[in-house]
Amino acid sequence: MVQPSSSILRADNRIRGLVNGGGFPIEIVLALIGIVVPIAAFVWEFVLVGRKRLGYRVQMDTPVTGEIESVFPGVLPQLQPDGTGTPPDLKDLSVVLMRIENSGATDIDDGDYAVPEAELVGVHIHFPDRRVIGMAVTELSDDTLGDCLRPGTGIGKREDAAHHIGIIDLPKVPMNRRDHYKILAILQRSAGTGGVYPTPIVRAKIKGGRVAETRSNTGTSPRLLALIGFLVVVVAVQYFVGLRPQDTPVNAQCTSGKLTLVGSTAFEPVVRDAAAAYHKLCDGADFSFAFDGSDRGLSRVDDEGKGNPELLAVSDGAKGPGYPDLRPRTLALSLFTMVVNPGVGVSDLSVAQIRDIYAGRVSNWQQLGGPDLPVRVVNRALGSGTRETFRTRLLGDEQPPAPPATSCRAISAGNPAGASFCEVQVTKDMLKTVAELRGAIGYAENADATKASDVKTVTIGGQSPTREQVAAHAYPFWNVEYAYSNGELPADSLAAAFLRYLTDLQGKDVLRSYGNTPCTELPNPTTCTPNP
Repeated sequence: MVQPSSSILRADNRIRGLVNGGGFPIEIVLALIGIVVPIAAFVWEFVLVGRKRLGYRVQMDTPVTGEIESVFPGVLPQLQPDGTGTPPDLKDLSVVLMRIENSGATDIDDGDYAVPEAELVGVHIHFPDRRVIGMAVTELSDDTLGDCLRPGTGIGKREDAAHHIGIIDLPKVPMNRRDHYKILAILQRSAGTGGVYPTPIVRAKIKGGRVAETRSNTGTSPRLLALIGFLVVVVAVQYFVGLRPQDTPVNAQCTSGKLTLVGSTAFEPVVRDAAAAYHKLCDGADFSFAFDGSDRGLSRVDDEGKGNPELLAVSDGAKGPGYPDLRPRTLALSLFTMVVNPGVGVSDLSVAQIRDIYAGRVSNWQQLGGPDLPVRVVNRALGSGTRETFRTRLLGDEQPPAPPATSCRAISAGNPAGASFCEVQVTKDMLKTVAELRGAIGYAENADATKASDVKTVTIGGQSPTREQVAAHAYPFWNVEYAYSNGELPADSLAAAFLRYLTDLQGKDVLRSYGNTPCTELPNPTTCTPNP
């Protein structure tokens, strides 16, 4: 085992002195936590986020079987409003009834939906593995809501065929307190062979509030039970702290336990290698991983991480609004790069040219000195930290929205003339798509891109992605990698020890091996701030 440095040993001794010598009143701290948390939970729930909240509830989601043998056969095909008079062949049907409501303490106006002002749609309901074949609005709490849900208001149905997701779009409906309406949807399976359907997903965002699943007001509140459970845990911890031997050492080098790491797919290889190196140092450390994007990782820690130090999210860049409980730890300066298909033949692009490409103003690589080849623009999906880094660092806030995206596979098969746009979920999909799709351009974390032999990296304005170029303000495509926990981490938790390992100990070697620069080693460490 690697021996601790003298500075680590001195810090270790100071911690022991505080805990063992009675200078650290941990029992008082736990008692204060037991008082402050319920008060904070009340204020948060009923004064802050509870003031403006759009709620939703799946009231029915059931498969439809036996229709052919029913007393009135042919009823279900009549629900398909195709106007042809010919009943479609409908199989594997299901019926979903969803309630959309204002469950907060104040009214919701159309301006409270966090979408561009010109955008009509404010809420999206996703049905994985199903397509929408019919829908209706029902049970309006106020008849005037119907004026906001008529044709032309943004309401409609569509399908993300590439990902087998049926989608219902709903307009930005103004709702007074306790207003609600319901959506009745007839769905048909579009993927899978049977079994339980995935739960419908509501995607929306409310300014100064939140969107949350609601429940019927019967039985005991799960949140009340969670709060009671939390208080029981605090009392139990106080009891066991009192029983703990006072000479228990705090080991800054090796901490056992479990830790799940989620978030950025761009930073995933770094974290996996660092976790493997830490496990060699401390075989009692058990790591698991679920990297599926920065935004999903932050949402998971926000939802599941309260009082759970076994869950950390890694994010490309600082968190956005809506995560007040998440606590940041800066890790490293991370470099990103543009990548192209080898057939593109372009080795350098200016920021202005990149903006033109992603705005659809460049349709053929000939316009930029390349071959006669249509441009295929590949973007990361919404919620990706890498995509947000790309938007912030290169596109800017004034960039017009990109043309609508389609399936990358459909572009490859159809080979349409002119520029085409598609999206991918994770870093490995980005590199694979750019490598296989002729004329493609995309972006990725620099270490991943340089290791991919089947794509070509592109300099930006003649500058390569290096720490020196970033420090000289010459290379624009970079960001700071963060680790987020829900609340402060216990000093003796595996999560806290792993973060110390990454930022102050041998883990920095792993960061550097991937071309990342630990924040503590920057000429100006304040570069690693939430708003660099």
